[in-house]
Amino acid sequence: MRAPAQGTFWVARSPGIIAGLSLSEVDGGQWLTGLFVAPDRRSEGVGEQLVAAALENACASTWLFCHPSLALYYGRQGFAPAGALPPSLHDKFQRYQRSKALIALERTAQPGQVSAG
Repeated sequence: MRAPAQGTFWVARSPGIIAGLSLSEVDGGQWLTGLFVAPDRRSEGVGEQLVAAALENACASTWLFCHPSLALYYGRQGFAPAGALPPSLHDKFQRYQRSKALIALERTAQPGQVSAG
């Protein structure tokens, strides 16, 4: 997983890096461009905690593209099928779908709501 050239990269350590998440700014919000959890740390809630921490104070929508099999995973974290994507993401999504089975999900910012973690 590469850190975005212009964006934010979050990591979880224990003591070394066990998970990473990258966010990039887009019109109207942010795009979760990647989430990785070390194979030996999966099913421990590390990814969910990292997403919750990264989006805790989000004041705009967050979008992501993922394989349909991950919809339930992200759904537990407040993501739902995306409505209209920002133009820059719409174009990317169309291109990416040419070679991969993907869905677009969105988590709408809810000011004052504390994220579960």
